[in-house]
Amino acid sequence: MTTSYKQPTTRGYYGQFGGAFVPEMLFPNVEELRTQYLEIMADPAFQAELQGLLRDYVGRPTPLFEAKRLSAKYNTRIFLKREDLCHTGAHKINNTVGQILLAKRLGKTRIIAETGAGQHGVATATVCALMGLPCVVYMGAIDMERQAPNVARMRLLGAEVRRATSGSQTLKDATNEAIRDWIANPVDTHYIIGSVVGPHPYPDLVARLQAVISEEMRKQLLEKTGSELPDFVVACVGGGSNAAGAFYHFLDEPEVRLVAVEAAGHGVHSGHSAATSVLGKPGIIHGSKTLLMQDEHGQITEPYSLSAGLDYPGIGPLHAYLGEVGRAEFIAITDEEALAAVAELSRLEGIIPALETAHALAALGQLGAGPDDVVVVNLSGRGDKDLETYLKNMDKLI
Repeated sequence: MTTSYKQPTTRGYYGQFGGAFVPEMLFPNVEELRTQYLEIMADPAFQAELQGLLRDYVGRPTPLFEAKRLSAKYNTRIFLKREDLCHTGAHKINNTVGQILLAKRLGKTRIIAETGAGQHGVATATVCALMGLPCVVYMGAIDMERQAPNVARMRLLGAEVRRATSGSQTLKDATNEAIRDWIANPVDTHYIIGSVVGPHPYPDLVARLQAVISEEMRKQLLEKTGSELPDFVVACVGGGSNAAGAFYHFLDEPEVRLVAVEAAGHGVHSGHSAATSVLGKPGIIHGSKTLLMQDEHGQITEPYSLSAGLDYPGIGPLHAYLGEVGRAEFIAITDEEALAAVAELSRLEGIIPALETAHALAALGQLGAGPDDVVVVNLSGRGDKDLETYLKNMDKLI
């Protein structure tokens, strides 16, 4: 068992979830990473370079903004952690900056990635351009259509975007294609996984790189409220990297309620949903054991969400564990509720959120937070990339 919610066991397990289930061809890559990532990340020279890039390139620390009009509506004190103000427009850059530095220290000369909503693909293409490394990003054909601006950004940054046309043609299938590429190119290639998913050590590695979010939150909350600890931290969950980062430095603070918000799509039990915590059963996907949407034969059932970043059939093993032991609460939000939250934040605070982030915002009315409570919502990304979806649904937004 884990001694802290933060730390997996040496084999990469959070309770029953995690581990590394990989083809023999990938075992050397995963082992190389597992045996070296903590030592490399602890090196002062690595940390100096990472912190310098986070400050001067990414734009950290990101602000913690008290949303007073939103607070008045919900009769509680709401703060927004402005990850949408990071370079590239989302939290994903925190992870890619760290992993590109790690890849260079491991001697890798080629980078691959998967992407759903496109933000991780853009963040990977960005750091590859910065470091002068070739980049291939796999993206589902459907996601390429609904996230066309991000596809253009990746190509402008010099990345090759490869279309995944199997299965649901979304994030799961893009990940499958990236893993196939890695198997075919095991020596020179580093796979920058975008979320807290995949074989150990990726869930822990990505959580550590995103933990800068909650590290800053604690300092900013102390300054603004007199306490480092809020009453609630709320974040959307697909694979779960922004939630892992927002929760990380509060995991061992039991008085802080952690709220993970999933995509209910057309409704949790509609057959068109991505609410893994409700619909999932333990299974293995993309190299780790976690909660997974599957049929009675163990075949993956296709998730659905209007949001390209939340339609993943599993969740990261850390989140599966937090849900199982009751450390995190899970709420499912429909497409309609998320769109309403987009309109609400846009009108009340002048901030257009990403559709993924809007799911977290839509949960505010279900928290039961009181007037003296402090609620932090991780505003994981900006809404530019979703403008085409918003235009198609403008009748629900105005």
